[in-house]
Order: sequence, then structure tokens, then C-alpha cells
Amino acid sequence: MKANKIMDELYAMETTANYSHTCDTLKAGDAEKEVKKVAVTMFGTPDLLKEAAAWGADMLIVHEPMYFVHGDHIASDCTDPIILSKIEAAKESGMAVYRYHDHMHHHVPDMIGMGQFRAMGLSGRFEKGPYYAVNRIILDEPITVRALGRLMREKLGLAAPKMCGALDTPITRISAAFGTPGHLNDELLSEDVELILTGESDEWSFAEKVKEAGQLGFTKAMIVMGHIGSEREGMRYLADILQNKLPELEVRYMECGEVYEIG
Repeated sequence: MKANKIMDELYAMETTANYSHTCDTLKAGDAEKEVKKVAVTMFGTPDLLKEAAAWGADMLIVHEPMYFVHGDHIASDCTDPIILSKIEAAKESGMAVYRYHDHMHHHVPDMIGMGQFRAMGLSGRFEKGPYYAVNRIILDEPITVRALGRLMREKLGLAAPKMCGALDTPITRISAAFGTPGHLNDELLSEDVELILTGESDEWSFAEKVKEAGQLGFTKAMIVMGHIGSEREGMRYLADILQNKLPELEVRYMECGEVYEIG
């Protein structure tokens, strides 16, 4: 099957949004490439490109930008040596590299969120949130934020989930702002949200506000999971979906590694 036809199968899973300006496009290689092996990951790092190519992948599906800009729109006169080297590394891999981001988050339920909650083993009612890529879950059983942080280390392999706010009060109402979708303050102020799970947050203005909200008696908290840690299980979920959808392909999730190391 050709690479573009594989993506058409994935795109067809969610067609309700306007994708005229989507970032879900070919980033490197040939859209007409015949594919037998598909690698799926979060970021197509240089090391990941080498690993996937060595495995024999004909196609790589990434969730995040290849060239450090959301739409991967690189000017023809770009002189940034890191970006240019990355473009060359992607070409040298020989793979058709596609991004699959917008369709996953527009899907109901959000595919990234479903993968994350599936991996954590949390049971509850999953809801589409009020903003793009922001979702909600109402847990069946209350849990403290500290206990949820321990669960993330165990189930998601997070080395250091960062927590602030009301950490010892049992909560059930979670806003899943995985990655960095924005609207965190709107979610914090919502009466329907007790805990925000997110990949990234600025400390000086927002994290400090959450911490102090807890000290002021509000049942408000946040866990910063790291961008990759907050979305990788969604891509692992995608690999499973694609394998079941197209069993003639060999599909493998590959770990790109979190951006930071713990000293």
C-alpha cells in the first residue's frame, strides 16, 4: 500500500473539522512510496530516524513538528544549520514521513487522550472539552494528586511528574490538556475542573497561581508531565489502531525519548 493511501485511511477516521490549513501533511520522502513497515513516534528525532530506517521502515508517522515550527513551513532562504541538517537527515532516511496531529485531536473522543487514559488504567467518563485538544474525564473513583503522580511514574514511565496545588485532596474532575494546547487558565477557573494534566506550563505566572490556589483553600492542582510524557501513549494507541485497521502492514511504535534527562 502506498504511503498516501495509508494516511487517507487515517484521515477518514475524522472528517468533521476544516483541514484546509492542517499540519497533517508529508514532511519528507515520497507520498507514493510502497509501504510494508510503518514506524510511529512522537518526535522524528535524528536518532529515531536512524532507528526506524535500520528496522526497515518505509514510512514514519510523527505527532509533532519535524522542523521545530508548528506547520513545518520552512522558508526557501532558511540558513538555520540545525533545521537544514534535520531536513537532510529526514531525506537520507528514505522514509515517507507524515505528521498526524490535527485529526487525532479533532477525533471524538480525542485519540491522544484515549491513549493516555488507557495506559494509566483510569476508569471514568471521557468527554470532549470546550477547547481544541483539551479534554475532560470524570473519574469513577476519587484519587489524590500525589497518588496520581505515583501512578504516572508506574504506568507511563514518567521520571519526574511535577505537581502543585491541592495535592492531598481527593479529586475526580480532570482537564486533560496534554501537550501544550493553551486555555489552561480557563480550565483552572472552571467549576468543572479540579486537576489539570498538561505537558508544559510556564512557572512564574501559571504554575505559581495553581500552587497558591491550593494554599488559599481551592481544590485546584496541576501535574506537568512533560510534552512527550503527556502524549506518547496516544501515539502507541495509534500504532495499535493502524495495525488492526491494516493488518497487512507491520506497525511498530518507537520511543523517541523525553527531551530532558534527570540529573
